[in-house]
Amino acid sequence: MEYFILALDQGTTSSRAVVFDHMGQIRSVAQREFTQIFPQPGWVEHDPNEIWATQAAVAAEATVKIGINGTNIKAIGITNQRETTIVWDRVTGEPVYNAIVWQDRRTAPFCDKLKQEGQTDLIRSKTGLIIDAYFSASKIRWILDNVEGARKKAEAGELAFGTVDSWLVWKFTRGQVHATDVTNASRTMLFNIRTQQWDDELISLFDIPKSMLPEVKQSSEIYGETATTIFASKIPIAGIAGDQHAALFGQMCIEKAMIKSTYGTGCFMLMNIGEQFIESKNNLLTTIAWKIDGKIQYAFEGSIFIGGAVVQWLRDGLGIIRSSSEVEELAMTVDHTDGVYFVPAFAGLGAPYWKPDVKGVIVGLTRGSKAAHIARAALESIAYQTMDVLKSMEADAGMEIKELRVDGGATSNNLLMQFQSNLLNCKVIRPNVIEITALGAAYLAGLAVGFWKNIDEIQQLWKSEREFIPQADLSNVKKAIHGWEKAIHTAQSWTDELPES
Repeated sequence: MEYFILALDQGTTSSRAVVFDHMGQIRSVAQREFTQIFPQPGWVEHDPNEIWATQAAVAAEATVKIGINGTNIKAIGITNQRETTIVWDRVTGEPVYNAIVWQDRRTAPFCDKLKQEGQTDLIRSKTGLIIDAYFSASKIRWILDNVEGARKKAEAGELAFGTVDSWLVWKFTRGQVHATDVTNASRTMLFNIRTQQWDDELISLFDIPKSMLPEVKQSSEIYGETATTIFASKIPIAGIAGDQHAALFGQMCIEKAMIKSTYGTGCFMLMNIGEQFIESKNNLLTTIAWKIDGKIQYAFEGSIFIGGAVVQWLRDGLGIIRSSSEVEELAMTVDHTDGVYFVPAFAGLGAPYWKPDVKGVIVGLTRGSKAAHIARAALESIAYQTMDVLKSMEADAGMEIKELRVDGGATSNNLLMQFQSNLLNCKVIRPNVIEITALGAAYLAGLAVGFWKNIDEIQQLWKSEREFIPQADLSNVKKAIHGWEKAIHTAQSWTDELPES
């Protein structure tokens, strides 16, 4: 009998399931989109039951597609959209409110208040994070304060909090396991990444009952077994990592200073910084990369809120393309942007700026500007934002990066990848498995059950599909970067109030 690992990749816009074989090759994929809920400007929610329903459905679909059942699956690995916050009733298993998504800005005023109270250094020194509405803690507090009866129930120990991984584990085990891993815990703003414990001082600061929090485990160990009817037999759930950490592991960035960038709805760059906590001096986050066999690895992270989502906006907002795949073809009908720059700050600016109030701008328009120029500027904005984060990483690490490993849907766009290589003046490497986030979760699960003996065996499986080498004239690149810097400055100054006349 042939055996497999099932990876569940629960993302911001869709739930996916990917079946991997022992060579790390994809044997089956299933995917379903789910509803994006926007109750007010700046608010983003998901229905937790729809997340579960779509994830359970694709898990079944991916296995049925290749005619296997639970007995063929050695383990399940879970990777997930991070920071998204779910609070549910421990008895009924029902959410008390919709999931508040990582992109949601409703708690920004509370976060500003914390900054004004001088809590920035305390939170940063314990969590490696910058105070921002992006993370889970302020979202939990909002639910407790705004859902009738929620705080009272939480204080009575009747409510559970979880990021999406915890919610899926709870549902797959029918409420037997309430757990998360260190990577997801490290994104809540309640977890001390130095001590690897929930931090009482932070829990008190956010006024959250500790009984709500899940047990924190390693990224690779057996957390429990499936107890649902989706599979004919019980399967161990044996790997959990937030999507960016899973991608770092899937890219086999296991040595210090190795770096990857994932191009998804947002873009996320992580650099492995080894076994010591280092605080960034350049507005990056410090996070836990993973914990395996009792050993922890840390990483620097730069988060870009709008990456591939800018292409979705060209499709749904402007209507200049019918599908996301058309953007490269449209952009290639012009040789350059003709001086047009696009700063897609639809949800504020993330790293290294951390300006939540900034709005998106398009600058440099003339009568000659066409849809193709805007499409090309939109694609280039993804690369420029990535460059800004990489420069901060180079400054923190005190070294030049020679190669960048890339993954995510937008990496299939060769125009974007070549432009990225030109901008960074370094090699950009695309792996032969695009589903690298799911692959990372599969590797973590497989390690825990002995499907793969060790990391060395996994390292032999990683292969590149294409390498992009810098091809542009450096003086032209410098000129282009200068234009981007002006565009970023314009975006930031747009929210400034004019002086009274």
